[in-house]
Amino acid sequence: MTLLPFHSRYALLWSLTTALGAFLNAPVQAQTTTRPATISTPNTSSVSKPGTLLACVILPIKTADIGTQVAGVVAQIEVERGDRVSKGQVLARMQAEVEQANSAAALTRAASEAEWRAAQAGELLALQKLRRQRTLAAKNFVSGQAVELAESEYRVALERVSIARDQRAVSAREAGSAAAQLSLRVLRAPFDGIVTERHANPGERFEEKPLFRVADISRLRVDVVASSALFGRIKPGQLFTVHPELPDTAPRTAKVVQIDQVLDPASNTFRLRLEMNNHDASLPAGLRCRAEPETPLPGL
Repeated sequence: MTLLPFHSRYALLWSLTTALGAFLNAPVQAQTTTRPATISTPNTSSVSKPGTLLACVILPIKTADIGTQVAGVVAQIEVERGDRVSKGQVLARMQAEVEQANSAAALTRAASEAEWRAAQAGELLALQKLRRQRTLAAKNFVSGQAVELAESEYRVALERVSIARDQRAVSAREAGSAAAQLSLRVLRAPFDGIVTERHANPGERFEEKPLFRVADISRLRVDVVASSALFGRIKPGQLFTVHPELPDTAPRTAKVVQIDQVLDPASNTFRLRLEMNNHDASLPAGLRCRAEPETPLPGL
């Protein structure tokens, strides 16, 4: 095998390298020089107006944490989570043996009329004696001192009647106080609603922690967060269409009832509150939603 001289080999290698580079660069150059420049334009027809669809959340019109005013032990639970309750319905009973005994004793004292009747009988007897003494004194059968003694006894009888009357009133107030103490051991619903939480079990001791939470969903409130650009354009009484984020749920109409007058500088937003009817309880609370005004807002 005969080797080529060095300068011949170098010339051959240079020719091959140049040809290979031309072959590789040719498609790239054609692609970059023949492809037309394109500029994408946004589809303005699909962009919604800013501020017309607002984030919101649907909440109960009111909620209440039900606790006991006095420390005690749970004796009986009358409702469960998810139950519908009416105003005044018993939710739970606390142990109240001492309060029941005190209430019964107070009612017995208030119902007793023995002292009252005895005082009235003493008054009648003293009055009759006084009349006899005055009749006898008029005929000079008794002295004036006997009449004075009879008058004193009659005044004492009148005071006993007054004391018995006051004692009956005191006993009635004591019975009322004992009944009030006993009622503190019974937890009742403050309004019509649904039991959303139950923390109590029989035998547990409670002092400050609530036992139940009750929510009224016959009406719902809608808390809306709006941009500051809409401040002043939304008025109380204005109607909004609320779209709950729940499948197969139709939009609802709500009315503006409150608008915050202080904006949040961090987010540059403000809040407004809407209310809507839910008498059939068909819409649950706690949903996220979107709200939009039924009529266009000025300036948008």
